[in-house]
Amino acid sequence: MDSKEIIKGKSCNCGCGGCAKAPILNEQLVARTGLSEGLLYHIDNKKPLTEHLFRAGSQKYFDLWKEARILYSRDLLEVKGDDLDVLMETDLGHFELFNDVQVPLDFIFEEQELNEAEKKKDPPIGKPKRGGSKKFYVYVRDPRTKKIKKISFGDTSGLSAKINNSKARAAFSKRHDCPNKKDRTKASYWSCRLPRYAKLLGLKSNFSGFW
Repeated sequence: MDSKEIIKGKSCNCGCGGCAKAPILNEQLVARTGLSEGLLYHIDNKKPLTEHLFRAGSQKYFDLWKEARILYSRDLLEVKGDDLDVLMETDLGHFELFNDVQVPLDFIFEEQELNEAEKKKDPPIGKPKRGGSKKFYVYVRDPRTKKIKKISFGDTSGLSAKINNSKARAAFSKRHDCPNKKDRTKASYWSCRLPRYAKLLGLKSNFSGFW
């Protein structure tokens, strides 16, 4: 039997026949003793990885995504929903060099918040700029050139993101054609997925996923 079939058939005892969001471990193929405390917390408490246990941006936060990515690639962990999208669409948990600075990939920063590593550079990478700067930025690996790019995005007019307004989300998605934004090297990709990172950015939201 395929390992993914084993995982999907496992019950999570929450009445859904296999939890719709939380990661599920295939204990027939991997021992719990080899897993981190953080990942076991998410599995045992049926919490999606996107409802992260660790402070976003901390080393343990990145290590958790890296661990989950490795297990998922080996068919040892079942993930769904936003967790699956993050593992399939992004390189979150990986680090690369950008202008001689080690930066986390696919992790959204606010322009006003400088990474400690960036502060050591002169001038610091990601320093807030006047005029053309956007509200957020993210480092991504360009799949075509394999080079790291810094993508700035977000409204700079002072308008707030109406993430909890379903009509506003639908209008934004339609206006920007969000379902068809697949290129992570474009600002539109990240703007369309802003709700997914709302808690990480300190935005008040009870919604995740696309606009």
